[in-house]
This record gives sequence, C-alpha cells and structure tokens, in this order.
Amino acid sequence: MRAPVEKDSVNKDDLYIDTPQALTSLCARLQDAEWIALDTEFIRERTYYPRLCLLQIATPKLVACIDPLALDSLSPLLDVIYDTRIVKVLHAAHQDLEILYQLRGEPARPVFDTQIASSLLGFGEQVGYANLVQQMLSVALSKTHTRSDWSERPLDAEQIHYAADDVRYLGVIYPRLQTMLADKGRLDWLTDDFERLQRADTFEIDAVQVWRRIGGIQKLSSGQLNVLRALAAWREREAAHRDKPRKWILPDPALVDLSRQTPRDQTALARMRGLQPHQVQRYGATLIDTIAHALQEPEATWPGPPARLDLTPAQDAMVDVLMALVRAQAAQFEVSPAALSTRNALERLVAGDTDVPVLQGWRARLAGRTLQKMLAGELGVCFAPDGLKLEETGSGAA
Repeated sequence: MRAPVEKDSVNKDDLYIDTPQALTSLCARLQDAEWIALDTEFIRERTYYPRLCLLQIATPKLVACIDPLALDSLSPLLDVIYDTRIVKVLHAAHQDLEILYQLRGEPARPVFDTQIASSLLGFGEQVGYANLVQQMLSVALSKTHTRSDWSERPLDAEQIHYAADDVRYLGVIYPRLQTMLADKGRLDWLTDDFERLQRADTFEIDAVQVWRRIGGIQKLSSGQLNVLRALAAWREREAAHRDKPRKWILPDPALVDLSRQTPRDQTALARMRGLQPHQVQRYGATLIDTIAHALQEPEATWPGPPARLDLTPAQDAMVDVLMALVRAQAAQFEVSPAALSTRNALERLVAGDTDVPVLQGWRARLAGRTLQKMLAGELGVCFAPDGLKLEETGSGAA
C-alpha cells in the first residue's frame, strides 16, 4: 500500500512552458487526459489578489511547469483545465482553485482534493503534501524553496524541479487514494466536500459581511458595529479596486477605533493615533462620509453583536464527552478526528445549533447520529480497558 517510489524514475519528461507554441503543444497532449494534477506558485504579500507566478501540471505521461509571466494568455490551458471531462487533482485545493476562479470567473470542476481524501484514510489532520508523500511513497521532498519569491526571473533548475515535485507525486498519490477509498467504500463520502470546492460562493467575498472576521469588537455597541460594517465594506472594495492588501488601506485596529470614536470631521480624524497622515489625507473625506452615513441608518438595520457561546460548566463538560466520542469513532473508522468534527462545531451543537457538518452526510452516519442520541439522553458512555463503550439508557424507549 505504501511502496516507495524511485524519485528518478518519474523525472524524464519534465517540461518548462514559456512560449505560446510550447503551450499549444502541451494543451494538445493534455486534451485526452482523464485527470490532471494541478498546483500553483503565487505571491500575495503586496496585493489583494494572489499573483500567479507558476502553474504546474502532471498526468501519467508528463510533468510541466507553465510560466504565466512569460505568456500573454493562458486561455488555451484554461480551456483544458475547465474541460468537465477532466478531473482536477489538487492538494489543499482552496487557494489554487481561487486563483483559477479569478482567471476564468467560474469554479473549475470536477475536482479531487487529496488532503480531504487522505483525512478519510487516517493520514492525519490537514496533512501537508510533503508529509503525505512521505507517508504514502517514502519520498522525502526538499523544503529548500518553500519561501522562494516565485515572481523573480529567471527561475533556476532547482526551483523548477521543486515546483514540479508538487505535482509529480500528486499524480502518483491520486490513483492510490482512489483505490484505498474504493476498497473501504468511501469514495462517495467525498461528494459534499468536493461540491463545496466547486461553488462560486466559496471564492466570492461578501464585502458586507467581512466585519465579522475582525477581532476585538466584543465591546462595541450595535451602532458602532454598524459603523464597522460600513467601514470594513468600504475597505474591502478599496483594497480590491487598488489590488492592495487590506491592511495597507487601513489595519483592523484602526477600523475598530474609528467605529468606537466615530470622528465627525477632519480635525477629530487627524487626532486618532491609529491613522497615518497619508491615510487621513487620502481617505479622510471618505471615512467621515462613511461613518456619518452609517450613523444615520435606521437602528433596525444595525447588526447585533457576534454570537457568543457562553456554555455552562455542564455544557462544557458535555463537549468534552462528545469530543472524546468523536475521537473514538475516528479511531474506529480510521479517519482524522478533525474530518468528523471540530470542537467549535461540537460547542455549537451542545448550544442547540443543528447546522453543523457532523450532522450531515457520512459524518452523520459515523458520529453525528450517535452524538444526537447522547444529547437526547438515549445513550451513555462508560469507560473500558479497550476504550469508550456506549450504552442505551432506556430514556429514549417508547
């Protein structure tokens, strides 16, 4: 199951694509593929949108690194990638799929995420690509270029080899994972998780809701939260328009201070310690106008404070029991506990929220229904030398 792979044996057909002619030739070779392994190298430290610097592709017959900085258009390649007859195989796919979504304006489908798939086979919680390659193929990947600036040209041979390895072994792992999942009858378990990776709303940001991600807002009033919502939405649109990181426009603490103090003029704005003079000069009028407009909105439209889970000691103890049961079920079925449920989701469940992943699909079959019976008092837990044991309490009997 985990036979080692000879590193040099899959190294013979690497391509570096940096001309339109080479891209056309590559696309012709990819058109009949049943699946392609994909990865990207990008930077986003200085931009709002990730900047694609390299795109790697593998099939059973080839490994190629495509240089988007040397090409005027990736359209021929995107036509292949967006062919719905071809499965796109990625590891920890979200960021790579986000880049494709920005390039094409629609999600790529169908997809297969080897990180999600491996979590159903006991390879660990959110296992990294290099770790999975080591576990499955006994190949140790280099970490030398983990922090490379992929926008710099020319790329040297070691960088290209490092990037190619990110799909070279992905193409070896994919069919093995498929076989292992099929042997356990778990291929269909992946349907819901992969479907989420193929929805547009997975990659679209709702500017009106981004305020909820900002920390340090627990003590803001409802009116101040309304100001924060307006300011965060403005910053999101400004960052996207200028293609700059959010914090380069205004950092989170500055937004919170503005929402708390609600300055009404340039003088009050200039006195705020969290704002730089150039920010006041550039955005001052817009900030004041945004704050004033938010304060004038009807109180009925103001957001309430973020939901807080203030569990009682008894509820907190119940979460501990449920978490232990999740771990026991995960061990029994050889899946990652985090693939079944996070502790936060169990806290929500104990608080009465039924819209949690563990109550849906295969997770419900493995653990969710048992958790619900326990919460209803129909099951109890006892401890035995070989682990947790469940006992019917009789309270659920007719």
